[in-house]
Amino acid sequence: MKSRFSIYASVLVLALSFWVVPALAHHGWAGNLDEEFQISGTVESPVSLAGPHATMKIRADGHVWDLTLAPPARTADAGLKEGIIPVGAMVTIHGHRNRDPKRYEVKTERVIWNGRTFNVYPDRK
Repeated sequence: MKSRFSIYASVLVLALSFWVVPALAHHGWAGNLDEEFQISGTVESPVSLAGPHATMKIRADGHVWDLTLAPPARTADAGLKEGIIPVGAMVTIHGHRNRDPKRYEVKTERVIWNGRTFNVYPDRK
């Protein structure tokens, strides 16, 4: 009886870990500065809707910046889909820079390209 309970408990713990660990890994906005940050540059790597958040890269101020967008469905709902903005295009990014000034990363709220604004976090002010 005790061994059967141990097996069930182990399976339950393992199942819960698949649910809890990704939630703990999701960093949110805490690692970014509170004030809004804006930067303009050229697209180095286009929008990717793979992973838990959409991403893209731009080159600006002599650095390649990693941009974290909203989750893929939300980014696509904002009209920002893979292939929309070509590599080499000039974009302006609004968001929140990483707190570490040596990390060129922005948690992005809006992408502006060719007169269009893609507001991936419309409820953030």
